[in-house]
Amino acid sequence: MTKGNSMAHAGETLPSDGRLGAVLGSKIRSLRQHMKLTLDETATRAGISSAFLSQVERGLARPSLHTLVAMARSLGVTVEFLLDAPREQGCITRGNGLTFFGFAELGNLFARLTSVRDGGGRIEALLVRLPSGQKLAEAATRTGEQFWYVLTGTVTLTMKDKTVAMREGDSAHYDSADAHSWENTGEAEAVLIWVGTAALL
Repeated sequence: MTKGNSMAHAGETLPSDGRLGAVLGSKIRSLRQHMKLTLDETATRAGISSAFLSQVERGLARPSLHTLVAMARSLGVTVEFLLDAPREQGCITRGNGLTFFGFAELGNLFARLTSVRDGGGRIEALLVRLPSGQKLAEAATRTGEQFWYVLTGTVTLTMKDKTVAMREGDSAHYDSADAHSWENTGEAEAVLIWVGTAALL
């Protein structure tokens, strides 16, 4: 695969203001420079083009989930490290400082409510924005527990062969090993809080 083709499949261009990718891009660039790696070296490690990496660093493009994982590995960090926003005193998250991130293949947006600690925390929490008609599915590939709380909107939770309609104020708590998926079946964006004992990403 040529570098041009790699870039075509790596992600998509963001709106001109680049707000969704600005924080992520800045963190990737700072980490790359700290490691004294060139754009070409980092892009080669991640299997993408240097031109696309440059767009990501400038907040002009956002990588797909697959590409973000490759970028993290090329820099020797976790995906959680790249997506974690700075915290006040390391543990406080201000509402006006939340940074939403998304992936090229998904319409959903996520904001991390918990910080990534050196030793790894036992729980993780995300604020999830789910556009109308959008699905959020997970395969049953990990252990742990999950808790969801619906802040706004109408969504359906499907577990095995059972589907349950959920609205504002409803919540669900289940084993992560059970196959499940969520879908926004309402006409407006749904906002949910996710809390889990294992990484969602």
